[in-house]
Amino acid sequence: MAAFGQRVRALRTERGWSLAELAAAVPCDKGHLSRIETGGRRPTAELARRLDEVLGARGDIVAASHLDVVAADDARPWETAELLRRVQANDTAPATVEALHATVFELCCQYATQPAAGLRTEAHGWMREVARMLHRPTGLAAHRELLVAAGWLALLVGCVEYDMGMRTGAEATRVVARQLGDEAGHPEISAWSHEMAAWFALTQSRYRGVLTAARTGQAVAPSGSAAVQLAGQEAKALARLGDVAGVRDALARGRALLDRMAVPDRPDHHFVVDPDKWDFYAMDAYRLAGDDELAAHHARTVLALGAGPDGERAPMRMAEARLTLAAVAARAGDLEQAVATGVGALGAGRKSLPSLLMVAGELDVELHRRFPGESSADDFRDAVRSLG
Repeated sequence: MAAFGQRVRALRTERGWSLAELAAAVPCDKGHLSRIETGGRRPTAELARRLDEVLGARGDIVAASHLDVVAADDARPWETAELLRRVQANDTAPATVEALHATVFELCCQYATQPAAGLRTEAHGWMREVARMLHRPTGLAAHRELLVAAGWLALLVGCVEYDMGMRTGAEATRVVARQLGDEAGHPEISAWSHEMAAWFALTQSRYRGVLTAARTGQAVAPSGSAAVQLAGQEAKALARLGDVAGVRDALARGRALLDRMAVPDRPDHHFVVDPDKWDFYAMDAYRLAGDDELAAHHARTVLALGAGPDGERAPMRMAEARLTLAAVAARAGDLEQAVATGVGALGAGRKSLPSLLMVAGELDVELHRRFPGESSADDFRDAVRSLG
């Protein structure tokens, strides 16, 4: 079933509506709506927006419709998982993997800035190299190290695939990454696979699923970077569920854990959470909780920390920071500033489509709720539509 149909059915069920009642409220044909819920039909953009409005989804349904369009282009969803299965199928490894670990580390540091498709291709090449190395005879310790390297590669590729809208492939890759982490006895890799599950659930509006994945991952590795990021994902989900007290508790727990950790030498490593990244989580949570002052403060901090002498070091975070400032401007009644800032945010070269569409969809709904009939709000809607 497509994510769009899942979300519509979930919201309809939460409200205790029958299919006929929702069809009457839209209005639309009940049979057509049934086929949409089961993934047999794609909705038009206007129907998606009307369903979002009727079900009070605050942009979730609109974002899901865009993501389904992107995911439909994933013609080979099992490609990464198949490469990783070759790694798991072998029992031997070379004596040293130090150079491999160094290469995988550098690839993880390129996540935020390198084009997604190129990074995925390069990581695939190294997966093939790991599979080749595993055919050679070696000791147990070296074999484990190769599994660890493959686990980090799988996490990286899964994140990149999801950024590209390859939903099915990313989930298959994530599952194998968890298996590799478990097999290698590496809790941090396993915990990051749960963090990916939390992220996937968040961008698909499955907020209870975020909380389950977050708590599972924190139990697996309670004191590493993954645990910090899982607390951040938990805060984001709680904000969307309207639990303001829970948001503050999750942020406080994550911040306390982060403060006990050493400042990383390479904060650009995607699977390392540094103090700078915490502003990103707080920004999103406070925006959804309605604390515009704190949301804007953290958004400006994200923009200041992400700017470097050679360009933007964290373009994906910075894009969402600009969308946050656009939402704050909209709530303050400044339509022109909100649209200009929002459209500018969508032009980032390195994008995480699911996350970007989620926040952009929320802003789109905010603009049309506060400024109905304004052509400028339609300009932002058109810019969001062009992403999918």
